[in-house]
Amino acid sequence: MKLWDKGYNVDQQIEQFTVGNDRILDIKLAPYDVKASIAHAQMLAKVGLITSEEGEALVAALEAMLPEVSAPGFTIEANFEDIHSKIEHELIAQLGDAGKKIHTARSRNDQVLVAMHLYLKDELQTIKNLCLALFDGLMQAAANHKDVALPGYTHLQVAMPSSFGLWFSAYAESLIDDLYLVDAALKVVDQNPLGSAAGYGSCFPVDREFTTQALGFAQLKVNAVAAQMSRGKSEKTTAYALASIAGTLSKFAMDVCLYMSQNFGFLSLSKEYTTGSSIMPHKKNPDVFELIRAHCNKISNVPNELTLLTSNLPSGYHRDLQLLKETIVNALEGLKSCLEISIHALPEINVNTDIINTPMYDAIYSVDTLNDLIANGMSFRDAYKHIGAQIDAGTFTPNKNVPHTHTGSIGNPGLDLIKAKRNTK
Repeated sequence: MKLWDKGYNVDQQIEQFTVGNDRILDIKLAPYDVKASIAHAQMLAKVGLITSEEGEALVAALEAMLPEVSAPGFTIEANFEDIHSKIEHELIAQLGDAGKKIHTARSRNDQVLVAMHLYLKDELQTIKNLCLALFDGLMQAAANHKDVALPGYTHLQVAMPSSFGLWFSAYAESLIDDLYLVDAALKVVDQNPLGSAAGYGSCFPVDREFTTQALGFAQLKVNAVAAQMSRGKSEKTTAYALASIAGTLSKFAMDVCLYMSQNFGFLSLSKEYTTGSSIMPHKKNPDVFELIRAHCNKISNVPNELTLLTSNLPSGYHRDLQLLKETIVNALEGLKSCLEISIHALPEINVNTDIINTPMYDAIYSVDTLNDLIANGMSFRDAYKHIGAQIDAGTFTPNKNVPHTHTGSIGNPGLDLIKAKRNTK
């Protein structure tokens, strides 16, 4: 069945190409199309486009359908073009003429738009909750290890003293920045496009304010053309939020992989969370974090992919937009998986509590020792040259007892202030 069926058969190869992976991808959208159809049926009855009895019958049938389409194992058969045609077919089979009226005053693009908005809204909230859970784990690790020194690097050269408290909480605070973008994306998708029909509204007196409230949207996407143009924009806005989180996770994963190297030895991972080599019995590889890094790097490219897909399209619907679905669904599923495994693996990261005492790290105290000279009256330039000469001559003796007291330093990481940012999310 096709929603646009006019009584002739489409060439099979053409049909296969145009349908693409929609039957698989639409399984994710199925519950949302049903929920939107319930609101639409209620609205049609409210404005008198169908009888109250027809409205009640449609709502009852759709509500009964909801557990089925939400259950694992739900499939869309090959004789249906997408979830929308399957649902309408089921309604017609059960209700006859009443089922044939469900599509009144809406288009398939209308259906895709509202289902996608509802789907993205739920998925972004799930992503947000996972980020907050990871934030909590990172902050706990920061609190547990706030006094454990860690060599800081710039240019991959030893730089200044840091701490595991600073390192863990840096990624926690970065996640809060990412969540600002998630909140922005949520605001974009939390608008009801239903009622825009094919992008130009309808001559029927549809009540868009009713469906906005019924579906739990914060606002109505007022302009019918703007609603149409939100297809692509909502996915792209979501993608930017996902890419921001992915960037944070990828950098964290890279740090873990690097710090687990024997050349650094800052971290280790419980053996049950590593993999081995088929020929080297000593290997304990951080495969989980390597894969997090790889998946997140793929996700970081999604905004670019969607930008290229939607570039130079005029207003109105174009079949190009069908391809948005697969890209954003895969990105959401991939990021959720990365966040879940990060939350799971984080408690198994073990820190080296004595790494800073390795003589090769004496040089990281050069700035603190320099600052000590400044505090005792020497100019910065003279102190800089003095310490540099000592280091070059191999006579440098570090002062490891200079306190760091300002907010956000190793002596005052400001964990409570970072936690306070979480409470605003």
